Amino acid sequence: MDVMQIVVEGALQPDGTLVLDEKPKLPPGRVRVTMQAVPPPTGPEDGLLAVLQRIWDAQDARGYVPRTREEVDAEVNLLRDDAEEEMQAVERLYEECERAREQQGPQ
Repeated sequence: MDVMQIVVEGALQPDGTLVLDEKPKLPPGRVRVTMQAVPPPTGPEDGLLAVLQRIWDAQDARGYVPRTREEVDAEVNLLRDDAEEEMQAVERLYEECERAREQQGPQ
């Protein structure tokens, strides 16, 4: 009988539960778990660029398509326009309140 064996890393929680980094590629059923502590990352393989590369690789693997520069620029412009409209509304409200105070006169 062939025994399927895989290695999946994860984190042991304080309550004793195990959180795996990925779903194991094994059929449902009983398994044997052997744990070994993993030293904390210290080398350049765990630096910022390595982490970013793993993120980019995972995005590619799941078919992620980033937005184009034009799409990002359009969204930024839309947000700026919305912010400008809000500021103009605040200014109009402020001016209305000032006029109302002037009409009431000193109290």
